[in-house]
Amino acid sequence: MTQQDSVVDSGADRAPGRSLGLDGAVNARDLGGYRTADGRRVRFGVALRGDALHRATDADLAVLQGLGLRHVIDLRGTNEVSENGADRLPAGAELEAQPVFATDHDIYASLRDTLAAQDGDAQSALLGDGGAQRMMISMYGWFVTDPEIRGRFAATVKALARPENLPLFFHCTAGKDRTGWTAAIVLTALGVDRETVYEDYLLTNERTDGLIARILAHLGTQGVMREPELMRPVMHADRAYLDASFAAVEAGWPTFDAFLREGLGLTEADLEALRKNLLD
Repeated sequence: MTQQDSVVDSGADRAPGRSLGLDGAVNARDLGGYRTADGRRVRFGVALRGDALHRATDADLAVLQGLGLRHVIDLRGTNEVSENGADRLPAGAELEAQPVFATDHDIYASLRDTLAAQDGDAQSALLGDGGAQRMMISMYGWFVTDPEIRGRFAATVKALARPENLPLFFHCTAGKDRTGWTAAIVLTALGVDRETVYEDYLLTNERTDGLIARILAHLGTQGVMREPELMRPVMHADRAYLDASFAAVEAGWPTFDAFLREGLGLTEADLEALRKNLLD
């Protein structure tokens, strides 16, 4: 059986969070299969999440083609795209850029520059003694508190509410942080319980564990970092990070529904279309 057959075949794994089986995007997966509070289920094959597609192989593109992919939303900052490469897309898929990055303090750029300097003391000052965790927690709060950035996430949700865009794949670089919060918004809006939302978020660790181990080993053997483990909190999905986003919502709005409507500007028509498109 080919890679494509294993994903597209009707006998494939139908468990929630099923992998798309992409070699060049190991964290690419389906949001389908999760149950909502009213007993409905998120449809398979319509809302897809993952890491960037700049390393997608020809076989990966065949898988995405087989899924009928129509729309891709890239949440990476412009510097990430220019340095790592643009997405490779199957024929017929449209690309939409919704860059989520800070112009005043871009975490990606800060990490890149610190690693490039190969200065162990500077790396320790930035990432050691809980610095990496604090940086990530701050970023997840910023996802919610910055009006312009909220607009990027809102645009992604609205894109999922338009049937002509489906199937839709949204991603950032690793498919963990910006993608993770987008998925959390979508699943919560659909009525999926909070613990299941966390399970989907933390599934990233299972899917990327081997990749992270290889990257950390490379950082050490190539002399890029004196203490490669300092980077693990940045590359790891941590419950405390997603906690920070939900806490920021609770601090700013009385309910999550109010956040959807007032914080993200979603209308009842948007939310109804989202449910119609994504739920069985």
